[in-house]
Amino acid sequence: MKDKKPEFDAAVAALNRGEVIVFPTETLYGLGADALNAAAVERVFHLKGRDAANPISVVVADRAMLCTIVGDVPRLAEQLIAEFWPGPLTLVLPAKKDLSKHLVNARGGVGVRISSAPIAAELLRELGKPITATSANPSGKNPARRIDEAKRYFPGEITVFIDGGELHSNVGSTVAEISGDKVRVIREGEITKAALEQVIGKEKVV
Repeated sequence: MKDKKPEFDAAVAALNRGEVIVFPTETLYGLGADALNAAAVERVFHLKGRDAANPISVVVADRAMLCTIVGDVPRLAEQLIAEFWPGPLTLVLPAKKDLSKHLVNARGGVGVRISSAPIAAELLRELGKPITATSANPSGKNPARRIDEAKRYFPGEITVFIDGGELHSNVGSTVAEISGDKVRVIREGEITKAALEQVIGKEKVV
């Protein structure tokens, strides 16, 4: 982190001011904002040009931070967390009240993961709050895998970009929602549906 120190400090300061930054996750570059600051989340939503029915996911540092935004962790989720976190599995879990509407789906769930990316993890520890992690591109455009691509997408709109080199994910994180005694795969990403089935059983993954 030594060579990243100036831009890292600038990123933490920007997040504390309610601004949006670009930072590397374990899959793609993300649009980061303080997920507990509704106005900051709104900025991410508008920068992204996101459909109102498609909420923004977040990353957390640890289980304690998870409990600030999630009201309950079902047993199936616990099994998947034990196997795949930190890592590219975003789980949609029951959200606590008072989160931004742009983070919560129609069924009251928020998409969250513990990131395995060192820069993301350090940002979360320094900020002490969850950070949004939607990919750094306008909706409908290819996700940014290099910092120069993110800069071209948001010229003059974002001032802090943390360069983590070229990222190599083609599909982003897997998104799965816990629904009763089933896990519904919303998007198959870096972690395959088959990998989820190996952990909790094929009959429980839809």
